[in-house]
Amino acid sequence: MSLPLCFETICVQERKLVNLSYHEARLNKTRRALYGFQDDWDLSKLLTVPDYVTNEPHKCRLTYGENIEEIKWEPYHFRTIKKIQRVYIDEVDYSYKYNDRTALNNLYEQRKDAEEILIIKNGMVTDSLYCNVAFLKDGRWFTPDTPLLAGTQRAFLLDSGIIEEAPIPESDISQYSRIRLFNAMVNWENSTILERQVIQ
Repeated sequence: MSLPLCFETICVQERKLVNLSYHEARLNKTRRALYGFQDDWDLSKLLTVPDYVTNEPHKCRLTYGENIEEIKWEPYHFRTIKKIQRVYIDEVDYSYKYNDRTALNNLYEQRKDAEEILIIKNGMVTDSLYCNVAFLKDGRWFTPDTPLLAGTQRAFLLDSGIIEEAPIPESDISQYSRIRLFNAMVNWENSTILERQVIQ
């Protein structure tokens, strides 16, 4: 039985790899858990920004299993999000950044007229399709302690004290005033902020 492929999406700003240590930590944790490896990869030695990558935002997509399968460098374009649709699934497992996102993409097909989805699992708020989320209450931003995938930007924001973890049941969404969406490609300053009422 073949082992599943995983991937990392790393932000490239002005030809520099952003938050590389967080990606490296998650990648090596995944390699140990899924593939049984004990050695650590040093991404700063494995990744060299190609000459054709400009100073504009790019993403580096590193697909790997037992070995590196593919490295792609592409310009990044920010998404416009105005409305979010709640979707429900209890059996999905995305605790590692699996290359196969079929279950999540199927959920995205349920978005109706929204541009994004908010995934509810066993009654708890998790993530959107591509982003971790945070909710604003009393001047503080809280991110669910039940993410489908603990993102690298999320880890950085937690370490920096910008966001806090909290259990967020779907039934408590009305207690928050705003939602914020962020990921490795969308840092806190550039993240989408929406009024809670846009969550359908």
